[in-house]
Amino acid sequence: MSDRFELYLTCPKGLEGLLAEEARGLGLEDVREHTSAIRGTADMETAYRLCLWSRLGNRVLQVLKRFNMKNADDLYDGINEVEWQDHLEASGSLAVEFSGHGSGIDNTHFGALKVKDAIVDKLRTSSGERPSVDKLNPDLRVHLRLERGEAILSLDLSGHSLHQRGYRLQQGAAPLKENLAAAVLIRAGWPRIAAEGGALADPMCGVGTFLVEAAMIAADIAPNLRRERWGFSAWLGHVPALWRKLHDEALARAAAGLARPPLWIRGYEADPRLIQPGRNNVERAGLSDWVKIYQGEVGSFEPRPDQNQKGLVICNPPYGERLGDEASLLYLYQNLGERLRQACLNWEAAVFTGAPDLGKRMGIRSHKQYAFWNGALPCKLLLIKVQPDQFVTGERRQPERNGETAEPRSPAAVASEPARLSEGGQMFANRLQKNLKQLGKWAKRENVSCYRLYDADMPEYALAIDLYQDWVHVQEYAAPRSIDPEKAQARLFDALAAIPQALGIDQSRVVVKRRERQSGTRQYERQSTQGQFLEVQEGGVKLLVNLTDYLDTGLFLDHRPMRMRIQHEAAGKRFLNLFCYTATASVHAAKGGARSTTSVDLSKTYLDWARRNLSLNGFSDKNRLEQGDVMAWLQACRDEYELIFIDPPTFSNSKRMEGVFDVQRDHVELLDLAVARLAPGGVLYFSNNFRKFQLDENLAQRYAVEEISAQSLDPDFARNSKIHRAWKIQAR
Repeated sequence: MSDRFELYLTCPKGLEGLLAEEARGLGLEDVREHTSAIRGTADMETAYRLCLWSRLGNRVLQVLKRFNMKNADDLYDGINEVEWQDHLEASGSLAVEFSGHGSGIDNTHFGALKVKDAIVDKLRTSSGERPSVDKLNPDLRVHLRLERGEAILSLDLSGHSLHQRGYRLQQGAAPLKENLAAAVLIRAGWPRIAAEGGALADPMCGVGTFLVEAAMIAADIAPNLRRERWGFSAWLGHVPALWRKLHDEALARAAAGLARPPLWIRGYEADPRLIQPGRNNVERAGLSDWVKIYQGEVGSFEPRPDQNQKGLVICNPPYGERLGDEASLLYLYQNLGERLRQACLNWEAAVFTGAPDLGKRMGIRSHKQYAFWNGALPCKLLLIKVQPDQFVTGERRQPERNGETAEPRSPAAVASEPARLSEGGQMFANRLQKNLKQLGKWAKRENVSCYRLYDADMPEYALAIDLYQDWVHVQEYAAPRSIDPEKAQARLFDALAAIPQALGIDQSRVVVKRRERQSGTRQYERQSTQGQFLEVQEGGVKLLVNLTDYLDTGLFLDHRPMRMRIQHEAAGKRFLNLFCYTATASVHAAKGGARSTTSVDLSKTYLDWARRNLSLNGFSDKNRLEQGDVMAWLQACRDEYELIFIDPPTFSNSKRMEGVFDVQRDHVELLDLAVARLAPGGVLYFSNNFRKFQLDENLAQRYAVEEISAQSLDPDFARNSKIHRAWKIQAR
């Protein structure tokens, strides 16, 4: 084997330039970049040093041979020609990794099999002994990459990927790989800041990956110093004395680094379940004197200005995978920006994000951005200098007083301002405040604590906003296809930024959901499992709502006048509530003195909720809850009722019912069955929210039918008169 050979180093996509720089510093020559890899020439000492010291690479591959191939036989012959006895005993084990296709190789499994056969056949002894396959911990890892008809055969010197440093046994929900974390720290200038004795804080540290990688850089600890098994450990070409020399040097450097006074490196994490795993990781890395992790929200992390401390704030905020994460994420970024402005003046900050649009919401400009990939997710690293001239504040210029310009404000005054709303956000805030002023008076007078404040009043802000006491429930309507999704997202963020400021409500009490056009029973499906119920009041009754777990909250606000009408008319009557949902109308009927109430719905979940609503108000014995398909239940029913309420879904296709219910197609049959259950002189109220609904004309010939849609809307729904239509129906 010659003294110098070709090396390939693989890495995550986007780190090629940084890895090339690092590898040159570690002795690699003639460096060239490829996609997710670099290559160059090296001697054995450099190859070992790259294994030990590369913070950014995944694998170090020593190229044994390159050859052209037209088919699988060429592949076999080319591999078989290598002197494998220089690399592996016949009694040893191997694993083969194969990438690429072409030249008659259709899949990597077939390619790997061909390579393995060629090696095994070469090493097979006269007694039939041959190497075995061990995919987990082989003596030799062989890598073959097929590129445009050329086979590149390599030995994998690293073994397991180099990002697996060994300190992280437990990880959070969306872990950042160690080498990606190191790359982000390097791009953020941490090696320079650490050399100057600077501090580091991560306000959303998860299990502490940034913290450990930062401390290892600062203390000059080789990232893979603790690794015990390498790809070269059982390789016959391994030079143990040379490896020992390099390893001893690295141990001495780490000892010297750890003997220095530790830098101030702190992490804060809101999720209590991640604190201990994070501390365990720090301890396994041997860095407990350097790194401390505390439980705390973004707003609680506190650098030490008394010691004139400067440094780097670094974090990787969550990306938001679930429906309705927009609000909590937006406020997280806003809180982060606010904390930087208030507590970290003259620090540097690095925010690694999969949602760059949210990065713009921090109220501080980034002076540099880098593109990265976290697996398949494109990400941005935003670099920020936390200085007043970078803040996006409420005023553009100093106001004038009596022709004189006001005194310039101090950096502290600028830092304590909330981030400025955009022009659109300010317009939206003004509209909310105007609505609140008008509707607030009405709500107070009528003793209404939950009402609709805004319903797409400004078409470009297509939201419905409901107040539930001191909570805000926001539903985003799906934007038409003609609207650019990025614009729609920006407007949503503008609106969400405006809501807490305009309404004086804490950010943690804003819940956001996206309302797509629902198919079948989708709108009743569970969205989340927080299980938080809020008690609200209406017309003297208490009702439970859940703002987080379902698309609807358990209370249709637009039916408030209908529920009040039922309460006023129910005294002494038997009341039937079909498609009862959470049976709020039944609670009102009971409050109004109904002789009995019967509530029918298919969903056990909603009937349990209905039971809780009734018992919350002290009603139980005379209030029946029936689980069943309404049409089938009506066909079997023989009882009579003086008051009936029906508010069916537009469509329903539950597994528990026959066929599909379609309100337009089936409403005549439904109403005929229900009117048959009316006692003499009884009244049926029918309503639905299907926009294109047309009541069958023939019904008016059989029954007394009066449309009461206008009377069934309160002022909070006056702007959206099509929210539902309602009729009063009696037998002739």
